[in-house]
Amino acid sequence: MLSFNYFCGHKKWGGTTIKFKYHNSVALTKKIKYKRMKSLKERILELKKEKNAVILAHYYQEADIQDIADYVGDSLGLSQEAMKVDADIILFAGVHFMAETAKILNPSKKVILPDLKAGCSLAESCPPDLFKKFTDAHPDHIVITYVNCSAEIKALSDIVCTSSNALKIVESIPKETPIIFAPDKNLGKYIISKTGRDMLLWDGSCVVHEAFSLDKLIALHKEHPDAKIIAHPESETHILQTAAYIGSTAGMIDYVKTNPNHKFIVATEAGILHKMQQEVPDKILIPAPAKENNTCACSECGYMKMNTLQKVYDCLLNETPEIDVPEDIRKRALLPIERMLELSK
Repeated sequence: MLSFNYFCGHKKWGGTTIKFKYHNSVALTKKIKYKRMKSLKERILELKKEKNAVILAHYYQEADIQDIADYVGDSLGLSQEAMKVDADIILFAGVHFMAETAKILNPSKKVILPDLKAGCSLAESCPPDLFKKFTDAHPDHIVITYVNCSAEIKALSDIVCTSSNALKIVESIPKETPIIFAPDKNLGKYIISKTGRDMLLWDGSCVVHEAFSLDKLIALHKEHPDAKIIAHPESETHILQTAAYIGSTAGMIDYVKTNPNHKFIVATEAGILHKMQQEVPDKILIPAPAKENNTCACSECGYMKMNTLQKVYDCLLNETPEIDVPEDIRKRALLPIERMLELSK
């Protein structure tokens, strides 16, 4: 009896009955894709060892990239990890400003990014020339910038912060000292609500965290009244007001791990669900819905998703695109980052 894949049924051929084996084409496609991905992952791991490279990835990267990374974390964790790297090459699976930060902290190392077009709406909302005019108009203000900004903006700052340490850093500034906070107005408003500080805010925002629909979120919570809503502070105020917990991506993961509740609605970029589910395999995690009707019923960062496993492989193989920061900018940007890291110990 002859057996063939991709066909089904029985057929007479001459005097022989040929039995055709049923095969699910969708399942076959997934199997082929899995084998290709596995092979690609193996080649990346081999290259990493051969080139003495380390892969740092943000929680918002696709699952396959997170799985081959040496470290997966939020902006603060990634900055701290970048300082400890003992490798010749840092491949940063994230967006441009993150790779820049790694280069600022590691000028002698080669820092590469899988896709140079992987930008950030927050960083793009704060052009250096306009921001310099803004800060020059308020010379008595301390300038605190959220890490989601370009190296040029960091170079114009007194101190950098992340969503993990923003409250702590703002509270470290004497109350009589006026503050400029940039570029995220939503994070700034949240800090004002928690500290009572009257900060001057730059008008920037993250399109991913402004994409959540309050009406859909309320409707979803009615379907799952036993779920706790957790949210990232880059979200708008009306979303944060629904949350049982507000914090950075790392903080959200810790909260879900330690909270006894079994179900959570997660209001941040959907990539976090991969690592979060690995940490709490028995808990139910539901992405908060976006205003736009999309296939994932969630909010995803198009910039973060520009990086793919194939691009990671190509980037490591060719050691390009490489990130470079002019030395004068790097030196000035390094100081506010070092101040942040010192306060975060």
